[in-house]
Amino acid sequence: MVTARATGDVASTDRSIAVSPSARQKVFSGIQPTGNFHLGNYLGAIKNWVGQQSEFDNIFCIVDLHALSQPTTKDSLRANILGLANVLLASGLDPAQSIIFVQSDVREHTELCWLLSSVTQYGELRRMTQFKDKSGGKDEQVSAALLFYPVLQAADILLYDTNRVPVGEDQKQHIELTRDIAARFNARYGETFVLPQPDIKTVGARVMSLEDPTRKMSKSDANPNAAIALTDDAETIRRKIRRAVTDSGSEVIASAEKPSLTNLLTIYSLLSGDPITSIEARYAGKGYGAFKSDLADIVVSSLAPIQTRLRELNEAPDVARSILEDGAERARNRAAIKMAQVRDRMGLGLG
Repeated sequence: MVTARATGDVASTDRSIAVSPSARQKVFSGIQPTGNFHLGNYLGAIKNWVGQQSEFDNIFCIVDLHALSQPTTKDSLRANILGLANVLLASGLDPAQSIIFVQSDVREHTELCWLLSSVTQYGELRRMTQFKDKSGGKDEQVSAALLFYPVLQAADILLYDTNRVPVGEDQKQHIELTRDIAARFNARYGETFVLPQPDIKTVGARVMSLEDPTRKMSKSDANPNAAIALTDDAETIRRKIRRAVTDSGSEVIASAEKPSLTNLLTIYSLLSGDPITSIEARYAGKGYGAFKSDLADIVVSSLAPIQTRLRELNEAPDVARSILEDGAERARNRAAIKMAQVRDRMGLGLG
């Protein structure tokens, strides 16, 4: 049995010596409330957010407006919003340290999106990789919201004078566009927006499918064995890891020739805190079976405290609702100040 760290816990913070939010770099993170959340979401994003809470002035946004770029329903969207809020809280996000809110509860996001569209070029949006991928070559038929997705994302980020945006490599193009939009606005109307930097982790940013290491672990994957859901029970987790594809040979090493093992070693390293080289040495000559068995143990024990807290939160929905309402009020206070400046710079209204 391998002992895991209790990743769902958040260390207490001494408020008397804490650095004030205004003195720290601002970080904006957004996540869509769609589908069942999995280990890739946790390791690729949420775990990093939890670990950086005391270091930065963080804003965590459940981007329900972005979810409208794809077909959804009223009931599923609202259920997913609350479900995601509970996942974030169970994973360790602390509303005493960070702002956690729902995007549509702060109307300045949509207002700024429209204003930024005036300095965004149509050709830029048509060239975005995500638009090409999701439109599937049928761009004449897809929702205009999918085309405007990057402009709304830029509004999300720029509204809070964000310095850093934690993203995967696949979102880097969107942050580059955000910087272009901000620079264009500043050149036309005067210095208004901070130009944000992408914060891309070198390890764990893209946790891959257990069935196909060339594809990112995804909640929309048709194969239920491709991802470990945060709600999977212990036996399901063990079965999925046992069945996870492996590479030829029997050596437990990370290399370009062993993408499946590299992915599994990355998961092990992120949950245990051990460097991959140490894990490789530990399983030298032991083969895949022993490694997978111990990996299953560490995933089960790492997710256990999160799952326990998630069950508690699911049974008490008013906890998340109260936190989201408070977060929206705090976010609105910041957004209102920035939007007043934007309107004045653009000459909107009577002044």
